[in-house]
Amino acid sequence: MYVEIDSTSLTSTTPTEVYADLRFLVFSKKENKYFTNQDVESRPFNSLRTMWGLPQVLALGTFNDRENGYLFDGDHCEFGVDITVVPPPTNWEILSFDEDLPYPKFSWTVKNFSDIKENPHASDSILKEGRKWVLKLYPKGYSSPHGKWLSIFLYLADGENKEDKNIYVEADVKVEDPRGSNHLIRNLNCWFEDQGWGYGWDHYVCIAELRKSYLDKEDTLKVKIEFKVVSATKYSAFT
Repeated sequence: MYVEIDSTSLTSTTPTEVYADLRFLVFSKKENKYFTNQDVESRPFNSLRTMWGLPQVLALGTFNDRENGYLFDGDHCEFGVDITVVPPPTNWEILSFDEDLPYPKFSWTVKNFSDIKENPHASDSILKEGRKWVLKLYPKGYSSPHGKWLSIFLYLADGENKEDKNIYVEADVKVEDPRGSNHLIRNLNCWFEDQGWGYGWDHYVCIAELRKSYLDKEDTLKVKIEFKVVSATKYSAFT
């Protein structure tokens, strides 16, 4: 569940930011009350980040079980959110935003793709904007069903993300067609907020299509990433 601020309310001659505490609600008719799940910290809504929320509020199995009362009167359900605007923290938030990246492209040639045993299979480190990044292929898929999909994710290398920084990335990830120009290109647009998290696609391309169209005669796969934007948010104590 997520909540988004109306961006027109942020228009101002000076940068505008609103901090809010969020509590999400799911009504149970059986209990005649709301199940609640609250975010652990106040969230900043601004022109760069207009939406915040929780990726996991209530387990789908629990929600779909009619014995619990979240689904009632046929297929009816009720959701809500409590929003409390709060004062900003006593920190400065410093955002750097770089669209003019030197040498933004990285090419990765994966030889003998069919013989790869490890899952994931990682690239060499990619140095961009003073940080090291890693592309990871999952030849057997990131999640079930194993072996049917190629998964591709971008990670920050271990130790590259500090607790006081959030890093925003826009990039194009391409799987090349060795026989023509029918390349697969997907756009990545995400914030790296937590150490160890990767962002990408569980189902980038099915393995059957990969073998048919994107492996050359030597069983080689070519992957490219082009970074378009890399930014960082650093929090410094207010003085």
